Amino acid sequence: MDSQGYELHPEACGDVDEIRGYIAADKRADLTDRPLRFIRVRDYVIAYAPDEKPLWVIAVMHGHRSPRVMAAILRGREEQPSSF
Repeated sequence: MDSQGYELHPEACGDVDEIRGYIAADKRADLTDRPLRFIRVRDYVIAYAPDEKPLWVIAVMHGHRSPRVMAAILRGREEQPSSF
């Protein structure tokens, strides 16, 4: 067992790589033309710019919102990140 408390079967490593590739390609062209990615966490959708360093989260929206409302929110957030 490694220091993280678990080990992956060799084929499970492949499964994780496939999932990572699927998530990395998760784009919503119906919401924006920008190179954003989206991930769902429970009932929420997180939109982020993967090429920004540090990672730039554009929006955290409830997943039951209409796609039209989500697209409007994203359009309204065109400016570059600012630090708090």
